[in-house]
Amino acid sequence: MSSSSVVVSPSPLPTVAELHVDSVTFAPSVRSPASSNPLFLGGAGSVVEGEFIIFTVVGVYLDANAVPSLSLKWKGKTAEELMESVPFFREIVTGAFEKFIKLTMKQPLFGHKIAEEVMKKCVATWKFLEIYTECEAKAVKTFLEVFKDENFLPGASILFAFSPNGSLTVAFSKDDSIPETGKAVIQNKMLAEDVLELFIEKNGACPGARLTVAERLAQLMKSTENDIDFS
Repeated sequence: MSSSSVVVSPSPLPTVAELHVDSVTFAPSVRSPASSNPLFLGGAGSVVEGEFIIFTVVGVYLDANAVPSLSLKWKGKTAEELMESVPFFREIVTGAFEKFIKLTMKQPLFGHKIAEEVMKKCVATWKFLEIYTECEAKAVKTFLEVFKDENFLPGASILFAFSPNGSLTVAFSKDDSIPETGKAVIQNKMLAEDVLELFIEKNGACPGARLTVAERLAQLMKSTENDIDFS
């Protein structure tokens, strides 16, 4: 192997604590409905609209390989530095490891309204960047169709699993459980990345989740000796 090659071995799941956000508890680990792989809780926070009305709370889960992967560039950075870093969170979004979002309702919400709001933001970005194509239009249509007949009571959850290959698996739960499989898989990398980014980007929907992700990963990268072969 050349000296420029880096091999990151599969990593054990980090041991982290559960998080409580506005009476909702996010478990330390879950199994993804896209792959059945175990994922650890990276962070959590609330989505606040208007005058401090909490509509949803968000848990962000990551594959264990996120830690050694991100450590290659970001180990030693403080939580504050990571929190303010656009490239760091962009690397989480685009990294070749699985991500998972659990979006739990605090208020009753209509599925089609949620989907329309999410896709409206994505499409606006793509059109501004002049990268909105027929492929994205089809993916948007599929996303809206998945949510069309869904309504969510308090305690129900929307589940987004983001695979390294760029697909987005969407699942729903009426309680705290996570189904073994998703309702639909959308094969569009740009849509998948933008849906994830809405929750953790700077000035995004959930600054609390962004902050706790930065805090946890800063600590995990600091305390974990990564098994990296530079030979």
